[in-house]
Amino acid sequence: MTSRTVTLLDVARAAGVSKSTVSDALQGSGRVAEATRDRVRAVAEELGYRPNSAARRLRRASTGAVGLLLPATATRLDYYMNLAFGAVERAQEDGLDMVLLAPSGAAGGRIASRVDGLLVIDPEPGDSAVPGLLDAGVPVVTGERYLGPATGPSGAVVCDNAASLTALLDHVTERGARRPALLAPSGSSAWATALRATAGSWGRAHGVTVTVRTVPFAATPAEAEAATRDLLAADPAVDAVICAPDGSAPGVLRAAAALGRKVGASNTGGASGSGEKRGACGASNTGVASGSGEARGARGASGPSSASVAGSAAVAPLGAGLLVASCVDGTATRGAEPPVTAVDLHPAAYGRACAELLCDILAGRAAPDTVRRHSWSLETRASTDAPG
Repeated sequence: MTSRTVTLLDVARAAGVSKSTVSDALQGSGRVAEATRDRVRAVAEELGYRPNSAARRLRRASTGAVGLLLPATATRLDYYMNLAFGAVERAQEDGLDMVLLAPSGAAGGRIASRVDGLLVIDPEPGDSAVPGLLDAGVPVVTGERYLGPATGPSGAVVCDNAASLTALLDHVTERGARRPALLAPSGSSAWATALRATAGSWGRAHGVTVTVRTVPFAATPAEAEAATRDLLAADPAVDAVICAPDGSAPGVLRAAAALGRKVGASNTGGASGSGEKRGACGASNTGVASGSGEARGARGASGPSSASVAGSAAVAPLGAGLLVASCVDGTATRGAEPPVTAVDLHPAAYGRACAELLCDILAGRAAPDTVRRHSWSLETRASTDAPG
């Protein structure tokens, strides 16, 4: 390995410490034990590590800007646009401009010379740009955890995605659903992984099979409609469909209408009740826990299950009720007919929280490796309520 290719991450792995510890040890800062500092410096010298020139410049002077990397599909999704506006607003409060990074051009070393820090939202372990950004020599805060092999970011802001899906599953069950299904996002981001894992863990805890169909991370309404048609044709007894991708709920409603399924709780046997809101903990009336708020694993749970639930009809009669809900609230769910029950992730506030953590790390108000949690709420609407 030559000195040109040795990175902080290489030194961290060889020394058996985190990347932030290596950075502090080599700069003579932070709370690093003397023995650890000596070991890190010895490993760095042995490997031939040379500090990144852009990073050295950033340690001497601020650029007055931070970078924001969104998923490649973000430009057409309401959620990410609101998140970006919130992040920009918060960064400006600390006098920092926000630079939107193109996914295809996110080269770590080049970006580091232009910004003081980076926000990386919903990082995918398979995204080849992310490791370079994490090793760019500037603080990096991720929106949701990074599950990839590279050393972790300087900080993260996370939602309890397992709890939010648990709240949706509890809600449709309370409204009478006996055969729920999930249109789950593809990919290996923390959000997608948690939703797929939670569908399985919730089903096992309740003795109910949650049918899972995998759709694109940013599925369009047309893709959601096609997936829902296939799902209901294969298993007409499904009486609740929870769609994960932002903006895909209208496709589920179109599929229901085309198949003669009435959206709402009128024919599912559940109580109607008025709309309700649940907070950050995703409180459930069942008292059954779904496991960790950041559930992992079960990444292969992509196909529909053929298992039956006791008491479920084999075929849904024409006009049978279908409950519809979404894992992401937005314009599409609020403006649908009927309006769709959804988890409000408060994206603008989430963007602010991510930018605030990065600003706090840059200003020394927060320590590296800080993880903060962001709240959500469950907004119940007509798609899971009985008419009238």
